Amino acid sequence: MQHTRTPAVTGWFTGEGDDFRLLGTRCPSCASVFFPREDAHCRNPYCDGDTMEEVPLSRKGRIWSYTDSRYRPPSPYVSNAELPWDPYALIAVELEAERMVVLGQAAPGITVADLTVGMEVEVVPGVLHEDEDTETTWTTWHWRPTGVRA
Repeated sequence: MQHTRTPAVTGWFTGEGDDFRLLGTRCPSCASVFFPREDAHCRNPYCDGDTMEEVPLSRKGRIWSYTDSRYRPPSPYVSNAELPWDPYALIAVELEAERMVVLGQAAPGITVADLTVGMEVEVVPGVLHEDEDTETTWTTWHWRPTGVRA
C-alpha cells in the first residue's frame, strides 16, 4: 500500500535525499536566523525588523549534546500503547554556518553508543508515524553521523 508523505509540521523542512533541508527564517535587518521559523517579526530584542525571509539551513553540524529517550513521549507523538516502547537518541546539533542549536531524533539504528560530542552529523528525512487508517506517512527530520548510510 502506497502512503502519502505529509510533513508533521508544514514549512519546517523541504526536499528529499541529499536535497533535504530544514527551513528557517532570516531577518533582512539584522541577519538573525531562526528555527523554528518566525514569519511575523524578528525575535532579536535589539532589532525592530518586521519582515522575515525563508532560508534553507545548513545540512551539517556538530553534536552539542545528546541523550537517550527512554520514556513514551506525550502527544502529539503517536505510538501504540499496546506495543513495547523503543528508546531513541535525541541529539542537539550546532549547525555549521548558523551556529545555532537544533534538536532532533537520531536516525533509526543510531544509539547513544554511536555518538560523541563534537561528531559531525547531517540532517536526513525521517518518519514520525505511519497512519494505516488514512494511509499517511507523517515525515520529520533525523540526525545521522556523516558517512553512515541507511
